[in-house]
Amino acid sequence: MRIKNLNLKNFRNYVEESVEFEEGLNVLFGKNAQGKTNCAEAVFYLCTGISPRSKRDKQLIRHGEECAELSASAYGRYGDIKIEAKITENGREFKLNGNKITKNAEILGNLFSVFFSPHELRLIQDGPDERRRFLNVSISQLSRPYYTALSRYNKILEQRNNLLKSRDLDTVYDSLPVWDEQLCKYASILAFKRAEYIEMLAPLASDAHSYLTDGAEELKISPEKKYKGSEKELEKRLFDELSNNYDRDIRLGYTASGPHRDDIDIEINGVDAKNFASQGQTRTCALSIKLVEVEIFKELSGEYPVLILDDVMSELDLPRRKKLVERTSGLQTILTCTHAERVLYGKSANKIKIENGAVKK
Repeated sequence: MRIKNLNLKNFRNYVEESVEFEEGLNVLFGKNAQGKTNCAEAVFYLCTGISPRSKRDKQLIRHGEECAELSASAYGRYGDIKIEAKITENGREFKLNGNKITKNAEILGNLFSVFFSPHELRLIQDGPDERRRFLNVSISQLSRPYYTALSRYNKILEQRNNLLKSRDLDTVYDSLPVWDEQLCKYASILAFKRAEYIEMLAPLASDAHSYLTDGAEELKISPEKKYKGSEKELEKRLFDELSNNYDRDIRLGYTASGPHRDDIDIEINGVDAKNFASQGQTRTCALSIKLVEVEIFKELSGEYPVLILDDVMSELDLPRRKKLVERTSGLQTILTCTHAERVLYGKSANKIKIENGAVKK
């Protein structure tokens, strides 16, 4: 898969600009706060419908403007693709090859992208919600049924939690089995797909981490809960778990078990990375996981995603910078940095200078 060009209008600090990308390595360079990350963010947004930096789409609109427009032309295994997005204060609209997309799930699976920046250290350092977010974004790109199940699960979960706050306990006890039957139908899909994904991720991440550290460190990843069995078996197990904890959930006022509470165990040399890894170990661990995400996309979708590396090189020592450049060979990479020559190490690249929200030819 290859992004050919990107067009931006009133997106972040861009007034109106077009960026041409090539196969292989594309380097967006320039001083800080010029718009390099904004450009990379736009690519990921068109691929996933999600910003890696903002929770609200309206924050992507240039200050003082009513809407932002962005589009990308790409080439994949099924031919040419054009994705367009228009963002307003009240919502957004996507188009695929000129046809309006009516469901968020339809945005996914057209263009694949993996995004990594220093902020992705949250994947290791922060709470379980960051690791669940990683799984949700990655698996959703590969599986629309997963994204649909996730959306429906969250809506039912919200309704169940509202019910648990009710003071009419008779109604609560009578209604919970009805909600749980629906909830567990989608919970089982999430649990099964996550376990399947982690099973594929774990050995590959271990190999990538060993490569980046020259074998000095061993990375081990495993689900906090080991989900085994078919989706039907998981559905029953999750239903029983909820049924056995009605009193607890009513007392707490929320649902205390289920896929929305799951986590991933991450260890480096047998030590919990979430609590005890150094900054350097954390950075390499997160990067290993992201590099493996690229390989999983290739295996499951049949083509490599676009790899976006935002301001990563400044955070790595020289040997790991070189290894990272070597590792990106063979796939389209968009890399942002302040000085292009300092990260190429003799490798050819499409160098694009960004200055004050504009491409300098």
